[in-house]
Amino acid sequence: MDAKDPIEQSSSPMVPPGSADCVEPCEAYLGMPAVYRSEAMRELMSVVVRVARSNAAVLITGESGVGKELIARALHHHSLRCSKPWVDVNCAALPEHLIESELFGYEKGAFSGAQGPKQGLFELADSGTLFLDEVGELEPRMQVKLLRVLDGVPYFRLGGVRKVTVDARIVTATNQNLEEAIRYGRFRSDLYHRLAQVHLHVPPLRERREDILPLAKFFLHQHDPSMRFALATVEAIANHDWPGNVRELRNTIVRAALLADGKELPPTLLSISGKVSTGQAAAPQANSLEAMEREMIFRVLSQTGGHHAKTAKVLGISRRTLTRKLKAYGIQNENHVTASRSEPERRTDRKAPQLATPVRG
Repeated sequence: MDAKDPIEQSSSPMVPPGSADCVEPCEAYLGMPAVYRSEAMRELMSVVVRVARSNAAVLITGESGVGKELIARALHHHSLRCSKPWVDVNCAALPEHLIESELFGYEKGAFSGAQGPKQGLFELADSGTLFLDEVGELEPRMQVKLLRVLDGVPYFRLGGVRKVTVDARIVTATNQNLEEAIRYGRFRSDLYHRLAQVHLHVPPLRERREDILPLAKFFLHQHDPSMRFALATVEAIANHDWPGNVRELRNTIVRAALLADGKELPPTLLSISGKVSTGQAAAPQANSLEAMEREMIFRVLSQTGGHHAKTAKVLGISRRTLTRKLKAYGIQNENHVTASRSEPERRTDRKAPQLATPVRG
């Protein structure tokens, strides 16, 4: 599956990347939109499409908020079971005494309050997909029963006398290090190997920075299509590491949009650290929108080593738009990028004649 290219912004001065101009999701999986531009996510989604056609159990790992459920939904969407039930449950959200009855069901009179029989989630997912989120939270006793079911052994509902057999594909996810949990005796190694027939890892946002601005733009457009980011807000969003990943980014954008007085979202409403992840000092503030645009373009060019295609992706514009703007700045090719640094940078160089090589801002 190929993701759509970033939308070209052709207005002048440049429309800030991450403005509320519509960003179309690459696809939607069971109602959950997928927005990505990075090569890492493109490669991951191509693996998802191939793996989805099998019945292998899949373990999805990654930090909290990276989008593990999206990958699970994509697996079901592309599978041969896509027209069959999709059932999901967060194992960490279920009280310990309810997990067994929720997963495997119960019969009338199995416990106080069981006034009638109830199918478990395994039965509801029969012939379809069962997604167990935060599987690392399962207690050891439930791990044993889950392993038996995964091995195809029929099971009883709570209080039942009839064995139940189901055919459900199992997809699990966790933000824990299960191999470490195995070493400490918190997770069964045999269950781990049964769940991880295929292991998919979702990288955090800081390792796929090309996705940050398209996601931010998408979330802002979802909240209010008429709103846009200030240019300084774009820079703050792009430079933040987002330790809470997509969930943190979405919540931050929505909260800031709710607090904004006008249609332009200033950086002060983001409530995020001003730390620039590249370690570069902030450049002097530009005096006009066009100067800010020029400054931002050259800063991103510096971060990407002068690579035009990568720079265009980070800025959220097409390479053609970037090339046109660079020509307006007197830059004809990638080899001439460093020759057109901003005026404040050149002044800094002249102030340091004792250095053998100029210090680039």
